[in-house]
Amino acid sequence: MLESKEWKHIFKLDPEKEISDENLELVCESGSDAIIVGGTFGVTFDNTIDLLARIRRYAIPCFLEVSNIEAIVPGFDHYFIPLVLNATDANWILQPHHEAIKELGSTIPWEHISTVGYTVLNPHSSVAELTNASKNSSLEDVLAYGRMAQHLLKLPFLYVEYSGAYGDVNMLKVCYQRLKREGDLHIFYGGGIRNREQAIEMSQVADTIVVGNIIYEDIQLALSTIVKNKSNG
Repeated sequence: MLESKEWKHIFKLDPEKEISDENLELVCESGSDAIIVGGTFGVTFDNTIDLLARIRRYAIPCFLEVSNIEAIVPGFDHYFIPLVLNATDANWILQPHHEAIKELGSTIPWEHISTVGYTVLNPHSSVAELTNASKNSSLEDVLAYGRMAQHLLKLPFLYVEYSGAYGDVNMLKVCYQRLKREGDLHIFYGGGIRNREQAIEMSQVADTIVVGNIIYEDIQLALSTIVKNKSNG
């Protein structure tokens, strides 16, 4: 069972991107709650298993965000299966899941798998282009996707994905407050967090913030984003 209610901060590492042993140690020993391994393009079995082996030198929990069947590597603590709620191409909603289950169904460790409802809100991002994500990103749209995840699909997690861009804090605050009044959906936010101030701000409108790109640009700024308590940052 995942202790998701305790998560405040997660680092996300892309197997395709290079990170030095020194910086990887800083990330793994930073006090962040976990690491997610995942990316949109260039994720392979070889670079994923290599990164996992390096992370396993440390005690931090490590999850795989499954982006393609070829890059599924055994040995992660848990596996996140993305369901892109605002994909307009049906092939990116359930078709990949069907193909994976058809091929691997008898060997899938179901107790270590969670489906995550993704809402992709940066129309210029690689993941938006790949999934043909709808460009509708108003308050009403995002709230409806959250309610779909929570009430219709009964998903444990919603991931609000801005993928490189910094999100609309005011809109996300309203969505967060309304969804929390309706249930216990755990909400992730990822995208554009580049400093501590942004991390504190976004930690007020999500249960868990996910920090990725800044790791590869400025490791000290990345480390400054660790927020462990909503009330005091």
